[in-house]
Amino acid sequence: MNISVNAPHPAEAAEAVLKRYREPAALAGWNPVLATLLAHRSVRSYLPDALAPGTLETLVAAASSAPTSSNIQAWSVVAVTDPAKRDRLAEIAGGQDHIRQAPLILVWIADLSRAEAVADRAGVTLLGLDYTETFLLAAIDAALAAQNALVAAESLGLGTVYIGALRNDPEAVAHLLGLPRRAVAVFGLVVGRPDPAVPTAVKPRLPQPAVLHRDAYSAAAQPEAVARHDLATEAFRAEQGLPRQSWSELLIGRLRDVAALKGRHRLREAFGRLGVTLG
Repeated sequence: MNISVNAPHPAEAAEAVLKRYREPAALAGWNPVLATLLAHRSVRSYLPDALAPGTLETLVAAASSAPTSSNIQAWSVVAVTDPAKRDRLAEIAGGQDHIRQAPLILVWIADLSRAEAVADRAGVTLLGLDYTETFLLAAIDAALAAQNALVAAESLGLGTVYIGALRNDPEAVAHLLGLPRRAVAVFGLVVGRPDPAVPTAVKPRLPQPAVLHRDAYSAAAQPEAVARHDLATEAFRAEQGLPRQSWSELLIGRLRDVAALKGRHRLREAFGRLGVTLG
């Protein structure tokens, strides 16, 4: 399959696509935004260097520019630079040392507390707060904002990695960061300068036939696409010096039993104690 680009660097585009999929895919164009997006990789080794002044504000400006459902803007972010707090967050996340190494972790909050406070000042009770849809709205808002911040950080030459393991103990995170009722941490985002001594590579993703459906969902292409991705994942892990394992094996291991969830199977109860009802 040929890669169609309307830009002066088709070779760069072809290389980026091959790194992402380990097979060709068509592109309609090529520009610095696409280059940044396709070059994403998770960074887990950082220099301790402080970020340049204004970096945090730049990332939040990018986050604020993300779409938000009904303009409710039901997200907040806690920028954690304090070493003691970063150490505690690393413990909650199962000992992920990159949280300690990097100068910043952004903790993204599905925040319904602000909506409740606005309504309280107006003397109104928001009956819609206690429904799964409203929490989902807030969680999606937080995710969209965070992804904008991630892309902005990587466009500035910084490394990033998401930390879903903050959900191992959302009550401990809420206590550590002083979160109000109806505000819960849904994930973290580590930001810092990558350690050049520990290079990272672009991890292959499922081929487009596995995820792209046209007009109606069809699983017909899934088996072959997943089989190709299993081979690509095994090759990638071999290149990185990791134990041989296919993507299918990794997926099954992650979801096989409750123990693999590391306490997150109790999120409904934990969120309820933090004032977030999934009704």
